[in-house]
Amino acid sequence: MVCLSRRVCAWWQRDDQASKGQVLRYKLVVMNEIAQQSDTSAGGNSDGDDPSGRLAAFEARTQTPLDLLALVTLWLVVVPPWYFGHDIVVWIVRFALSAVYAADLAIRSVLARHRVHYVLSHPIALASVVLPPVRLIFSLRLVRSMFRRGHLERFLLAAFVLVLNGAAIVYLFERHAPGSNIRTLGESVWWALVTVTTVGYGDYTPVTAPGRITACLIMGTGLVTLAVITAQVASSFIAQAAVRAQRGAQPEAASPELTLAELDRRLARIEALLIAAAPSSQRTEEEPKRCGE
Repeated sequence: MVCLSRRVCAWWQRDDQASKGQVLRYKLVVMNEIAQQSDTSAGGNSDGDDPSGRLAAFEARTQTPLDLLALVTLWLVVVPPWYFGHDIVVWIVRFALSAVYAADLAIRSVLARHRVHYVLSHPIALASVVLPPVRLIFSLRLVRSMFRRGHLERFLLAAFVLVLNGAAIVYLFERHAPGSNIRTLGESVWWALVTVTTVGYGDYTPVTAPGRITACLIMGTGLVTLAVITAQVASSFIAQAAVRAQRGAQPEAASPELTLAELDRRLARIEALLIAAAPSSQRTEEEPKRCGE
């Protein structure tokens, strides 16, 4: 009776484990199907937003110019308007830049099939129209793209423009700050160049919180730029060493051909000697036969 009860319990446990395994496999299959359906629907939405390809072509033509515009006018949109005084030109330029980015977003939404969905799915572009400092992301995206593509000259130019923006930002924040010694744009540019090269004379220093934050960004830009230049110089030396090694390896590569030619000549000589020695050997074999006769 005890043995029978043990068998029933063991069978019940195996049946329970088998049912749990089937349920688990069923859940995995259902989850896989749901994931495939979500991937398909996501791809369908991306293709459905741009069925004709005009949206992708428009973005390819306008992304780099808009990122470059954001990089050049970074100092104008990061600094609050009241730091410029009562200059109406600054307000006009700021509104003009917002209008440019708003027109770009409007054109892209018109080219997309689902217009409202496209606008809501691009919150950074929408925020850049309302909040101009958000365009800092576009500037950093341009610098990063130049770094990834390996365009050293363009990367250095973008980094230089970024440093000039930092100098302008520090000048606007520091020129009227109490206790600040950065009063002119020339002093700010000199301070930015000294900071980006990690020299740090200390003759000019920012005292405001925005100025010091900008100084930290300029320091980071200088470190990255120096690292990129160092890597480029090291890569150039390595490439030159590889070219010299290839040039030095060419005579060594020709030596096996000379060895094979020499071996061929030696084999030819051996073959000629064997042919020349063949009659004499035949004569020596025929002489014992004659003696036997």
